[in-house]
Parts: sequence; C-alpha cells; structure tokens
Amino acid sequence: MDRYGDDRYDINLNLGLDIHKDLILEISAIVTDANLKIVAEAETMIIHQSKTVLDGMDDWCLTTHTQSGLVDACLKSSLTIEEADEILVTFLMHHTPLKKCPLAGNSVYNDKRFMGKFMPKTYEHLNYRIIDVSSFSEVMHRWLPVIQSEQPRKKLCHRALDDIKESIAQLDFYKKRIFDTHK
Repeated sequence: MDRYGDDRYDINLNLGLDIHKDLILEISAIVTDANLKIVAEAETMIIHQSKTVLDGMDDWCLTTHTQSGLVDACLKSSLTIEEADEILVTFLMHHTPLKKCPLAGNSVYNDKRFMGKFMPKTYEHLNYRIIDVSSFSEVMHRWLPVIQSEQPRKKLCHRALDDIKESIAQLDFYKKRIFDTHK
C-alpha cells in the first residue's frame, strides 16, 4: 500500500449545487481497489426530506429527482442525515484506513463540500485528496477528443448507485485506454 492507500472510495450524493440551501437526498458508496475492482458496496441510503425542502429545489433538481422516483423515496424515508453519516463512517472504518482513502467520482469536490457540512464523521475519515473523474473527462475533451469519444456513454439515470458505477466504468476506461498503455 502506498502512503495514501491503494483503495479508492467512490461515493455519490444526490443533491443540488447550492450548499447554502440544498440538502443531501441519497447516498451510495463503493470501495474499489487500485485496479478499480469493487471491494465493498454500501447499501444505498435515502435521506428523509420534507415536502417543503423538496419543493424548494431548483427546477432541474425537482424535475430530475421527481422523474427518477427519488423525491417520493425521500418523502417515504425515515432515515436522517445524522444516521446516514454514522452508517457510512462505520462502513468506511471496516473497509478503509483512517484518512488514507481519497474520495473518487464525478464532480466529487461538490459532494465533499456537502459531506463537510452535513456528514462530519464521514468527512473526517476521508483523505484530503480527491480523484475527480470529471477532470479526466474535461482534459480528454480538450487534448484527446478521439479517446473521449470512445468512453462509455452515461445512462443519465441520476440515481446515486448508477452514477457511481458509471464513474468507476469511466475511470476504468481512462486507466485502460491511457495509463495502462504506458506501463
């Protein structure tokens, strides 16, 4: 294991973009090894939110999360964000060393900001580093558009577990197509 740990912790939070008004709706987590093979998968958690909170989301979030069924699932859930934080950090403690595992996925800088505000136990367990798959995508789009056009297509389900699996597949594509060819 290197100084940061070989495992990667992929998490997806379904939320808005405004940390001052939006809340976490859904959480999924997968731990992968250095070769992006799944080591452990946490059960997806749907966080209870009131109708008032959900109705306050921006139009894109409200439409998308209503169509996916997430809005109804949040209304039916009784799980609090504090309970989810405890469940997730316990999962992490069983599968990753403290402060060694970077957060990975698409646009995870935003997920990490929300975790810092709403899930402090989970946030404190993670390494300060992140592996943002969106950055790879942006670089490929600019510098290697031929390779970018070959990447796996996203289904755009906008559910946490689907998004994580798509992020892992996308990163695995970049690993095999770019990095493994230079070994």
